[in-house]
Amino acid sequence: MSEKILLDVLQAVALFFLNPLWLVALVIAVALGYFRVKRERRNFRVRLLPGLTELKRLLAESWLYALVLSLVISGAGLVVDPGWLVLFSAAALIGIVSFYYKMASPIYFATVASIALYLMGKYADTFSYLGWSPGQADLFGDLAVTIPVIAGLLLIAEGLLIRRYAAKYVSPDLLETNRGLRAAVFKVKRLWLLPIVCIVPGDMIASYVPYWPQFTLGENAFSFIPVPVLIGFSQVARATYPDVLFPKVGRAVWWTGIAVIFVGLTAMWLPILGWAALALGVIGRAAISIGVSKRERQGGFVVSPRPSGVVIAGVLPDSPGEKMGLIPGECIRSVNGIQVSTEKELYDAIQINAAHCRMQVIDRNGEVRLMQQVIYSHDHHRLGLLVIR
Repeated sequence: MSEKILLDVLQAVALFFLNPLWLVALVIAVALGYFRVKRERRNFRVRLLPGLTELKRLLAESWLYALVLSLVISGAGLVVDPGWLVLFSAAALIGIVSFYYKMASPIYFATVASIALYLMGKYADTFSYLGWSPGQADLFGDLAVTIPVIAGLLLIAEGLLIRRYAAKYVSPDLLETNRGLRAAVFKVKRLWLLPIVCIVPGDMIASYVPYWPQFTLGENAFSFIPVPVLIGFSQVARATYPDVLFPKVGRAVWWTGIAVIFVGLTAMWLPILGWAALALGVIGRAAISIGVSKRERQGGFVVSPRPSGVVIAGVLPDSPGEKMGLIPGECIRSVNGIQVSTEKELYDAIQINAAHCRMQVIDRNGEVRLMQQVIYSHDHHRLGLLVIR
């Protein structure tokens, strides 16, 4: 009997990791890193972060949020329809494969899944698969509350992830300005995976995997289903520094999630408000993306060439430049007492006295500060700076 239980558990785990979303997420994360490194090498002859960074951070940054969401969803007894979960995953799969991550927010996937389920119930009510049919989903009953609340919780998680991590892994890119100069923009395209445990009604799964975790409440049976939820985020910072812009975007997203939850809870008294909550989430999330993109396109380049020195577009991790506290947007005016205006002049000046490299730097506020750092012969890429050339 114990061997049977172990085999069922292993089968459950295998089914989760063989989920198309999980497998596609791994491939997409590798692809994101590959194309980022390729672009950085084309612009700066060196990559900012290793190519597998996106893959390594796919779950490392989001597992705690997934755990909290699973506890909240399960603890609150938010039961979802299994067909809705399948449609949600299908919408996420299409969104992620498209690489258009401005539309890869879970609020879009939840809304598309709800509309698809409604249309199936109206026009394909005779469809049945493994004992499930669209008619079992009461979109104007309990699901009118459950779906918006879960979508709102996912929006809050998305906002927190954007606020905390989006600015950490931005990738500088060089664009030509109207004056024919090359200025820097900061691109971020992230993918997060959240393995979330949901509750579905019935014993459909237990009939195929006898020892699948489930519980009964009265005469009704419920099963726990692990679902890989993907959250994509894409944005370009041009007129604002990314460490200033993205935390604001994150706050706006999670406030939208709170609003969706609040309106979704009112669907307990008026079910149509559940659909209004989803519409509010879609409109709010789209407004954030469109508004930010429009402002960034209309504004000037916050990191552009200056006659006063060499402008920093990026700093390699664990490099002498990072140890000196240099950040993108700052301008190196002189090195070892020599004025510099190009990358070649910068590194020629360093060679004069690398053991005691002294710099005069203009920070983002226009204030001048002095710093000194020892540059060892084995230090990667000399100072480890990506500069506008």
